Amino acid sequence: MAPVPDHPFVTEVPTRWLDNDQFGHVNNAVHYQVMDTVINDWLQAQGFDPAGDVVDLVPESGCRYHAEISYPDRFVVALSVARLGRTSVTWSLELSRASDGVAVATGHVVHVFVERATRTPVPIGGSLRAAMTSIARSEQA
Repeated sequence: MAPVPDHPFVTEVPTRWLDNDQFGHVNNAVHYQVMDTVINDWLQAQGFDPAGDVVDLVPESGCRYHAEISYPDRFVVALSVARLGRTSVTWSLELSRASDGVAVATGHVVHVFVERATRTPVPIGGSLRAAMTSIARSEQA
């Protein structure tokens, strides 16, 4: 899979039979699950431990739907960092159908990194910040 402009990380996520709703397409709520999965898979691949002392909370998310997708098609998900702050990151995602490349949805998710016990925001640093910078949109790099 080739990078999508402004989204340097691209992966595929299969749809499942149970994702289809009574209208014969993947239910809108599944799009959020796909975005969450891609972001958290990417974070864990960078060494982030979701069971550790620091967790990532979601204070904001959004999704705009452009076209339907149905099982057994696959989502192609392009991910980038739209904004990297001191303790938060805004992810940008584009979801398309693998079968024909048609854009299905665009979304964003904001993560704030906090101490698990106190919920106090903590700076994003070290290798995780470097990894996020590596997939930042050109205006963020």
